[in-house]
Amino acid sequence: MGICKTSYPINSPLYEEDLDSKLNIEIEEIRVLNMSCPAISPVKETFFISHGSPTLSIDESLPARNFLKSFKQKFLMNQKPNSILVISAHWETSEPTVNSIRGRNDTIHDFYGFPKSMYQLKYPAPGSPELAKRVKDVLMASGFPIVHEDKKRGLDHGAWVPLMLMYPEADIPVCQLSVQPNRDGTYHYNLGKALASLKDEGVLIIGSGSATHNLRALGPSKNVSSWALEFDNWLKDALLSGRHQDVNNYDMKAPHAKVAHPWPEHIYPLHVALGAAGEGVNGELIHHSWDLGALSYASYRFPSLNRSS
Repeated sequence: MGICKTSYPINSPLYEEDLDSKLNIEIEEIRVLNMSCPAISPVKETFFISHGSPTLSIDESLPARNFLKSFKQKFLMNQKPNSILVISAHWETSEPTVNSIRGRNDTIHDFYGFPKSMYQLKYPAPGSPELAKRVKDVLMASGFPIVHEDKKRGLDHGAWVPLMLMYPEADIPVCQLSVQPNRDGTYHYNLGKALASLKDEGVLIIGSGSATHNLRALGPSKNVSSWALEFDNWLKDALLSGRHQDVNNYDMKAPHAKVAHPWPEHIYPLHVALGAAGEGVNGELIHHSWDLGALSYASYRFPSLNRSS
């Protein structure tokens, strides 16, 4: 069915004009016709992306841009996921909440004082009420008693900035899941474990945060702060050697943890991605660069362990 492969570049007239009704009709057609499309292959890994500064959306000098632009060819071998679930550091709630959008997602410009061109960027990926319901169902079945659906919230820059580079066609349904900053790493790891079965349904699970995130420590220096290096290296060693419990308890185990993450929301997406990969998985560092003297763009892949038949 040709409709299975339909994609429209972001800058095409379809997205430049106000054609919401036409797009919504097309999304419904895709949902119906996808039932007759060939089965989607399971997604065998999860990812943690350090999305860094919002200027990643326009700054060609940042090495992370090229990494994200080559993502689908290098790391998914051009396999197209059925849908994408992003756990973003920029959505904080007291209880797990997933956005459930019928139609296209709004683009949330949740940053201030940046170039005007950044506020004109759009990433109108379709939402997926079906995926939102699955997320809610699997979380509640795994012991999370309250899971909310938000039927209005679009995609914040923790989701749309990396996705516009990874999947610029904006033709894959996207949902976001919030983090709970009042909880700990183990809680978010268990949140990921509960989501793991979605990979078998062709869902690409991405945690979007930052390996280090202390905005007050950022500056123009090209020399990386020692505390940032030490924390970043500790995190890399823990992930590559599969020390999940150490990562879950990073705030007690890692050097300079409170300096690297004065608040935990930017590291919790990592715990979700790690938990969704499964216990015993060793991470793989797939990109590393620095900006502003203390902002790590370290990003990781977590391949799922082979399951016994």
